Amino acid sequence: MPRIEALGDDDLTSWLTPRPQLAAGLGALSGAVYQHSALPLRVREIARMRIAEDNECEVCRNLRHGQGEVEGVDEEFYRHIVDWREWPGYTERERIAAEFAERMATDHRALREDEDFWSRCKAHFDDAEILDLGICCALWLGSGRLMRVLDVAQACKIVL
Repeated sequence: MPRIEALGDDDLTSWLTPRPQLAAGLGALSGAVYQHSALPLRVREIARMRIAEDNECEVCRNLRHGQGEVEGVDEEFYRHIVDWREWPGYTERERIAAEFAERMATDHRALREDEDFWSRCKAHFDDAEILDLGICCALWLGSGRLMRVLDVAQACKIVL
Protein backbone atom coordinates (compact mmCIF):
# COMPACT_ATOMS: atom_id res chain seq x y z
CA MET A 1 0.00 0.00 0.00
CA PRO A 2 1.53 3.34 -1.01
CA ARG A 3 2.80 5.45 1.90
CA ILE A 4 2.10 8.68 0.02
CA GLU A 5 -0.73 9.62 -2.29
CA ALA A 6 0.59 9.03 -5.78
CA LEU A 7 -1.19 11.02 -8.45
CA GLY A 8 -2.38 9.10 -11.48
CA ASP A 9 -1.43 5.52 -12.22
CA ASP A 10 1.21 3.47 -10.52
CA ASP A 11 3.85 4.68 -12.96
CA LEU A 12 7.43 5.79 -12.74
CA THR A 13 6.89 9.53 -12.29
CA SER A 14 3.43 10.36 -10.92
CA TRP A 15 4.58 9.94 -7.32
CA LEU A 16 7.05 12.79 -7.85
CA THR A 17 4.39 15.34 -8.80
CA PRO A 18 4.24 17.07 -5.38
CA ARG A 19 7.91 18.09 -5.71
CA PRO A 20 8.53 19.05 -9.35
CA GLN A 21 11.94 20.68 -8.81
CA LEU A 22 13.28 17.65 -6.97
CA ALA A 23 11.70 15.42 -9.61
CA ALA A 24 13.57 17.37 -12.29
CA GLY A 25 16.86 16.78 -10.47
CA LEU A 26 16.21 13.08 -10.10
CA GLY A 27 15.18 12.97 -13.75
CA ALA A 28 18.41 14.70 -14.78
CA LEU A 29 20.50 12.21 -12.83
CA SER A 30 18.55 9.33 -14.32
CA GLY A 31 19.00 10.78 -17.81
CA ALA A 32 22.74 11.12 -17.24
CA VAL A 33 23.03 7.53 -16.06
CA TYR A 34 21.01 6.02 -18.90
CA GLN A 35 22.25 8.28 -21.70
CA HIS A 36 25.84 9.11 -20.78
CA SER A 37 27.34 6.20 -18.87
CA ALA A 38 30.34 4.88 -20.79
CA LEU A 39 30.12 1.45 -19.18
CA PRO A 40 29.05 -1.51 -21.32
CA LEU A 41 25.40 -2.47 -20.94
CA ARG A 42 26.20 -5.85 -19.36
CA VAL A 43 28.29 -4.17 -16.65
CA ARG A 44 25.56 -1.62 -15.93
CA GLU A 45 22.80 -4.20 -15.96
CA ILE A 46 24.42 -6.64 -13.56
CA ALA A 47 25.01 -3.80 -11.10
CA ARG A 48 21.52 -2.37 -11.54
CA MET A 49 19.82 -5.71 -11.11
CA ARG A 50 21.95 -6.67 -8.11
CA ILE A 51 20.78 -3.48 -6.39
CA ALA A 52 17.19 -4.14 -7.53
CA GLU A 53 17.29 -7.44 -5.66
CA ASP A 54 18.46 -5.80 -2.44
CA ASN A 55 15.93 -2.99 -2.83
CA GLU A 56 13.11 -5.41 -3.74
CA CYS A 57 12.29 -2.82 -6.40
CA GLU A 58 9.83 -4.10 -9.00
CA VAL A 59 10.49 -1.12 -11.27
CA CYS A 60 14.12 -2.14 -11.63
CA ARG A 61 13.37 -5.86 -11.69
CA ASN A 62 10.97 -5.28 -14.60
CA LEU A 63 13.10 -2.80 -16.56
CA ARG A 64 14.67 -4.14 -19.75
CA HIS A 65 16.90 -2.34 -22.22
CA GLY A 66 15.63 -2.40 -25.80
CA GLN A 67 19.11 -3.25 -27.09
CA GLY A 68 19.71 -5.88 -24.41
CA GLU A 69 19.41 -8.96 -26.61
CA VAL A 70 21.82 -7.46 -29.15
CA GLU A 71 24.38 -6.78 -26.40
CA GLY A 72 24.05 -10.18 -24.72
CA VAL A 73 21.67 -9.11 -21.98
CA ASP A 74 18.93 -11.71 -22.28
CA GLU A 75 16.63 -13.38 -19.77
CA GLU A 76 19.33 -15.95 -18.96
CA PHE A 77 21.58 -13.05 -17.94
CA TYR A 78 18.87 -11.73 -15.58
CA ARG A 79 17.98 -15.17 -14.20
CA HIS A 80 21.41 -15.54 -12.59
CA ILE A 81 21.78 -12.15 -10.92
CA VAL A 82 21.55 -13.57 -7.39
CA ASP A 83 24.14 -16.26 -8.12
CA TRP A 84 26.57 -13.92 -9.87
CA ARG A 85 29.53 -15.44 -8.05
CA GLU A 86 29.03 -18.92 -9.54
CA TRP A 87 27.29 -18.55 -12.89
CA PRO A 88 29.88 -19.00 -15.67
CA GLY A 89 28.05 -16.64 -18.03
CA TYR A 90 29.47 -13.52 -16.36
CA THR A 91 32.94 -12.12 -16.95
CA GLU A 92 35.27 -11.18 -14.09
CA ARG A 93 34.61 -7.50 -14.85
CA GLU A 94 30.84 -8.10 -14.55
CA ARG A 95 31.33 -10.00 -11.28
CA ILE A 96 33.30 -7.07 -9.85
CA ALA A 97 30.49 -4.70 -10.87
CA ALA A 98 27.96 -7.00 -9.15
CA GLU A 99 30.11 -7.17 -6.03
CA PHE A 100 30.53 -3.39 -5.98
CA ALA A 101 26.76 -2.90 -6.30
CA GLU A 102 25.89 -5.53 -3.70
CA ARG A 103 28.36 -4.25 -1.17
CA MET A 104 27.47 -0.61 -1.79
CA ALA A 105 23.87 -1.57 -1.00
CA THR A 106 24.60 -3.77 2.00
CA ASP A 107 27.91 -2.77 3.62
CA HIS A 108 29.50 0.31 2.11
CA ARG A 109 31.91 0.77 5.01
CA ALA A 110 33.47 -2.66 4.58
CA LEU A 111 33.64 -2.07 0.83
CA ARG A 112 35.55 1.16 1.37
CA GLU A 113 38.15 -0.59 3.53
CA ASP A 114 38.58 -3.80 1.46
CA GLU A 115 42.01 -3.48 -0.16
CA ASP A 116 41.67 -6.87 -1.87
CA PHE A 117 38.48 -5.74 -3.58
CA TRP A 118 40.06 -2.46 -4.72
CA SER A 119 43.06 -4.30 -6.18
CA ARG A 120 40.74 -6.58 -8.15
CA CYS A 121 38.54 -3.64 -9.15
CA LYS A 122 41.44 -1.52 -10.37
CA ALA A 123 42.68 -4.45 -12.48
CA HIS A 124 39.41 -4.27 -14.48
CA PHE A 125 38.21 -0.65 -14.20
CA ASP A 126 39.99 2.67 -14.52
CA ASP A 127 39.15 5.54 -12.17
CA ALA A 128 36.61 7.12 -14.54
CA GLU A 129 34.80 3.79 -14.89
CA ILE A 130 34.74 3.30 -11.12
CA LEU A 131 33.22 6.76 -10.74
CA ASP A 132 30.72 5.97 -13.52
CA LEU A 133 29.72 2.72 -11.80
CA GLY A 134 29.41 4.46 -8.44
CA ILE A 135 27.16 7.21 -9.79
CA CYS A 136 24.96 4.64 -11.55
CA CYS A 137 24.70 2.60 -8.36
CA ALA A 138 23.92 5.71 -6.30
CA LEU A 139 20.92 6.45 -8.55
CA TRP A 140 19.61 2.90 -8.48
CA LEU A 141 20.17 2.39 -4.79
CA GLY A 142 18.68 5.69 -3.67
CA SER A 143 15.72 6.01 -6.01
CA GLY A 144 14.89 2.31 -6.00
CA ARG A 145 14.98 2.12 -2.24
CA LEU A 146 12.84 5.25 -1.90
CA MET A 147 10.23 3.87 -4.33
CA ARG A 148 10.15 0.61 -2.39
CA VAL A 149 9.93 2.26 1.03
CA LEU A 150 7.09 4.49 -0.19
CA ASP A 151 5.59 1.52 -2.12
CA VAL A 152 5.08 3.58 -5.28
CA ALA A 153 5.63 2.80 -8.97
CA GLN A 154 5.89 -0.92 -8.25
CA ALA A 155 3.60 -2.01 -11.09
CA CYS A 156 5.48 -0.02 -13.72
CA LYS A 157 7.07 -1.95 -16.60
CA ILE A 158 9.67 -0.09 -18.63
CA VAL A 159 11.74 -0.74 -21.73
CA LEU A 160 14.51 1.74 -22.44
